[in-house]
Amino acid sequence: VAKDKAATTESAPAAAVAKPEIGDFGFDMKGMETSVQPGDDFYAFANGSWAKNTPIPADKSNYGMFTALGDLSQQRTRDILDAAKGNKKSIIGRAYSSYLDSARVEKLGLKPIQPWLNQIKAVDKAGLAKLLATADRSGIPALFAREKFQRVINLGAQAGVRYSIQNPLAYIDSNVVGFANILEGCRHNGVEHLVYASTSSVYGANTNMPFSVHQNVDHPLSFYAATKKANELMAHTYAHLYHLPVTGLRFFTVYGPWGRPDMALFLFTRSILEGKPIDVFNYGNHRRDFTYVDDIAQGVVRAMDRVATANATWDSDVPDPGTSKGPYRLYNIGNNQPVELMRYIEVLEQCLGKKAQKNLLPLQQGDVPDTFADVDDLVRDVGYKPATSVEEGVRRFVDWYLRYYGKQ
Repeated sequence: VAKDKAATTESAPAAAVAKPEIGDFGFDMKGMETSVQPGDDFYAFANGSWAKNTPIPADKSNYGMFTALGDLSQQRTRDILDAAKGNKKSIIGRAYSSYLDSARVEKLGLKPIQPWLNQIKAVDKAGLAKLLATADRSGIPALFAREKFQRVINLGAQAGVRYSIQNPLAYIDSNVVGFANILEGCRHNGVEHLVYASTSSVYGANTNMPFSVHQNVDHPLSFYAATKKANELMAHTYAHLYHLPVTGLRFFTVYGPWGRPDMALFLFTRSILEGKPIDVFNYGNHRRDFTYVDDIAQGVVRAMDRVATANATWDSDVPDPGTSKGPYRLYNIGNNQPVELMRYIEVLEQCLGKKAQKNLLPLQQGDVPDTFADVDDLVRDVGYKPATSVEEGVRRFVDWYLRYYGKQ
C-alpha cells in the first residue's frame, strides 16, 4: 500500500509507548529483546496501548513476535532472523519488510504461527507492524480511513490454479471479498489510483496468440482464473460508478528469487539437485511466456505512476474489454517471448550442471497449453517492456537458490 511521501513521516516513534514489565514481545526492532518465556503473559499493542492476551503455555515456549518501525532493510531483516534462530523462537506476526516471508522463516527452522497468505501489512500509529486480512470487513475500512493512502497497489490474493480446484472457497474469501474491501476503501477515501494484480490465467480457453487485453476472456478454465476475471469486472464497475482510476495487470508466469515454492522452477530445481525425477505435464508440450520477477516489479511501479484514464474513443457498439469510458485499463506484463517448457528445463540443467530425470505426464486439470503476452499497450501507455531472457533469469534464480539453500 503506497502512501504519499509526506504522510509516511508522521507516525509517532514506538519508543514513546511504555512496555509492560511482564511478557515483552519476543523481538523488538530497537532493543531486540527475546524475553518471552513459558507461562509469561503475551502482550500486543492495540488501540494505542498494550493489551494482555492469553499466557504462553509451557509446552509452546518457542514463541516470539516481530514489531517494526517503518520498512526494514534486507540486512536488518537478516540480522533479526539470525537473532531469532539463535534464540530458537517462533514468530507470531510479521515484520513490515519486503524481505521477510515464510520461506525465509522456515529455512531458519522457525514456525510461523500466524497464516502468511492473503494478508497485508499495516503500520499503526505507534509504528508497529501488524497483520490485517483483506477480507476483514471492519479492519480494512478503518485502515483506509486512518491512513488516507494516496495510491494503492493490491498484490494480495490466493494464487494458484491447482489449489483452486481443491479449495475454491479460499479464493472467494481473498480474491472476491478481500478485493471488494480494497475497492470500498479506495472509493471512500479519495485514492487517486488503484493498481491490482490479475493473471494470464484469465485467457483460459483462448488460443488466439498472442493474448491481448482487447480479447474476450469469458471462458476461464480454473476457479482461480474466474475470481481474477471477477476482480477485473468489479474494478470496472468502480471506475464507471465512482470514477475510481483502476489498472489491472495480467502477470505471465512469474519466476525468480524468493518465488512461490509451488511453482515449476522451484520444484524442478529441488528435485534435480536431490536426484529425483521432475513431473513434466502435457508431456513437455507447453509454451510459457516466462517473466522474470524484476520485470514484473518494474511494470507494477511504472503502471502506478500512470493513473488510468478513460478511452475517449471507446465504442459501446464494439466494446473494447481492455479500456472503457471510465478510468479503467488492463495491461499484460509478460516477456513477449514464449519459451518451450523443454527449453526452460534445458536452461535449468545447464545452470545446475546436472541433467533432469523427466516423468512425462498428461495435461493437468485447469492448465492451458500455451501463453504469449501481447504487450503493445504496456509499451505504448506505460513506456515499458520486459526484457530479461530465460537464460539470464534462470541463471539468477539458480545463483540465488544455491546461495540460500546450498548445494544438496
